[in-house]
Amino acid sequence: MKNTSKRFGSIVLGMAFLFGGSSLVLAAEQAMPAENAADMDSEQPVTDTWITTKVKADLATTEGIKSTDISVETVNGVVTLIGVLDSKTAVDKAIAVAKGIKGVVDVDASGLKAK
Repeated sequence: MKNTSKRFGSIVLGMAFLFGGSSLVLAAEQAMPAENAADMDSEQPVTDTWITTKVKADLATTEGIKSTDISVETVNGVVTLIGVLDSKTAVDKAIAVAKGIKGVVDVDASGLKAK
């Protein structure tokens, strides 16, 4: 049973990465049983793709940020945010969200502006 739930969670996460949908990542996190939560904090290296997907997912659920207005890219753990948000507060929140993700080395928000 434990291996089946791990496979299911892996399949859902894989689909999220494939399709790049932040809603799929959120669904995958909710679909995974609590027993697999510890597996998410494994010693496996965090990939740039995972970081990008996680930043997008967290931005999508952050109040005051219109995540569709932000482009997110990650190279070697450095997250680049590009876009125009409604306020300086929203820009600061977006930067804080990105910095809070496991594996993020730095955040380049030079392309992220407030209206």
